[in-house]
Amino acid sequence: MKAIWHDGQGACLFTKRLERGKFIWPSVAGESVTISPAQLSYLLSGIDWRNPQETHRPTRVG
Repeated sequence: MKAIWHDGQGACLFTKRLERGKFIWPSVAGESVTISPAQLSYLLSGIDWRNPQETHRPTRVG
């Protein structure tokens, strides 16, 4: 995935490749999609941002 971010002074190109899994991308025909920062984080992590589920609860270390 590639994303361009512009802060008013310049542009940055970010790239991300998942080692496992796939990106769950919004499927809309010809329309733009607005997602929250949290949903973007899920998307970049390969988590289904439409319905995030907790799959692993860390155990106590000690």
